[in-house]
Amino acid sequence: MQEKLYSATLFIISAPSGAGKSSLINAYLNTQTTRKTKVSISHTTRDSRPGEQDGQHYHFVDKTTFEQMIAQQAFIEYAKVYDNYYGTSRQAIEGCLEQNIDVFLDIDWQGAQQVRQAMPDAKSIFILPPSLTELENRLIKRGQDSEEIIKKRMLKAQSEISHYAEYDYLIINDDFNHSLTQLQMITQVEKLKTDKQSLINQKLIAELMLRF
Repeated sequence: MQEKLYSATLFIISAPSGAGKSSLINAYLNTQTTRKTKVSISHTTRDSRPGEQDGQHYHFVDKTTFEQMIAQQAFIEYAKVYDNYYGTSRQAIEGCLEQNIDVFLDIDWQGAQQVRQAMPDAKSIFILPPSLTELENRLIKRGQDSEEIIKKRMLKAQSEISHYAEYDYLIINDDFNHSLTQLQMITQVEKLKTDKQSLINQKLIAELMLRF
């Protein structure tokens, strides 16, 4: 069955921890005044943490509900991490695209592979740090993890980075403002593609073609 075309775009964004992915997404959202864009909210079976709100940070559901959704093929991607499920609702994503809202999906390379299979029109962006040394420095400066956890994150980072070539776009996050500009350019380029513009400007194009 042919995939439905949307004027909006689903953007997959992946990066090793500390590369600045979340900061770039948040900064991008803050620059959008006329364009509708949002970050996908995942479903999870883990307990909410202090300050987290259902429907804002995650959709919190029990294990039975999540497994029923798996059986119903309700997710475009899901994974089980430390006995808890995490997944992205197809209905939620398609609902945003139907309303002409671009969606950022913040997931790892494994989830990205699942999404590409479920929604081939999705565009993917990988964020790289300028060096492993800088990546480690950023993790240390965050002050959130012990030395042992940082070592594990660095080992995982090198494994994640090896999948960069699977993505449509690559941003080296050396200078934050420059990287933000590159992210803005990517989203604009996607919006200007003929298939998107044909949907956005259907009425105009029909009028221009009337005499022919």
